[in-house]
Amino acid sequence: MTRFTKQALTIQEQVDQWVGRGLKVPDRKKAEHFLSVISYYRLSAYSLPFQLGSNDHRFRQGTSFDDILNLYSFDRELRLLVMDAIERLEVALRTKITNHMSVTHGPHWYLDKNLFNAGYKHNNLLIKIDDEMARTNKETFLEHYQRTYCNPSRPPSWMVTEILTIGDLSILYDRLSNSSDQHDIASCFGIHSKLLRSWFRSISYIRNICAHHSRLWNRDLRVTPQRPHKPPQCLSQWIKDQNTILNSRIYFSLVVIECLLQKVNPESTWHWRLRYLLEKYPKITKASMGIPDNWLNDVFWRFQGEAPKFHS
Repeated sequence: MTRFTKQALTIQEQVDQWVGRGLKVPDRKKAEHFLSVISYYRLSAYSLPFQLGSNDHRFRQGTSFDDILNLYSFDRELRLLVMDAIERLEVALRTKITNHMSVTHGPHWYLDKNLFNAGYKHNNLLIKIDDEMARTNKETFLEHYQRTYCNPSRPPSWMVTEILTIGDLSILYDRLSNSSDQHDIASCFGIHSKLLRSWFRSISYIRNICAHHSRLWNRDLRVTPQRPHKPPQCLSQWIKDQNTILNSRIYFSLVVIECLLQKVNPESTWHWRLRYLLEKYPKITKASMGIPDNWLNDVFWRFQGEAPKFHS
């Protein structure tokens, strides 16, 4: 290990450093502006595909600042699109858990530790709920419950699940002790409970990447969705045709998200917006996301019908 001796560079010096490495900067003011609001360090991650891989970080001939900026913009729009889908799936999971468990076990089912397996730290759930209630106690529905009812002190599950994160919900579902409860909830998504547990763990992980504005486009995902042994109907042909697709690349997770969206909202046009985003940035290398060349022809994506029109 060596001592860190690098000195901070001014924005002008940052531009000079990239120019010295062979980057074309036609509009220096534009480059300085974006470096002042995005940061050199963040944009540097998007400059790597345009470099030769040498120790001096030389750029490939003809690479311009706009190439880096466009890749950054694509990744940002991809995160926003993925977050839009995850929001719908999170709301759906919250609803399915609440509806099934409340009808089957009562409105305050989450207070019963016997409904969770032995390895689940039930008391931590209650602490988490209390902390979130204290933090969000100005929510109208929580104020109403606390003003109106004294027992139980905590509100019914349909209020509680509204203040839990998708990560909390994913773990809560995973730790339910009754397999029939998990099965009934998973059946609403058209998949096996084991698969639902895996898929929502990975979706929660991706959500955190997006929420922290981290790179998504060519990332190797550490938490990956499980590939089903008995694929649901929407995935059956896809699994057969695309068995070489890597689970660790974002494309497989996009397929998982679309598969769940098809069940949550069969009329969703999210897949078309994904296609339009990729067409908007034709220079983006799809292979870095694990996207096969023939993906548009895959019947799974339902591109055979008339394309919807979106407002620009």
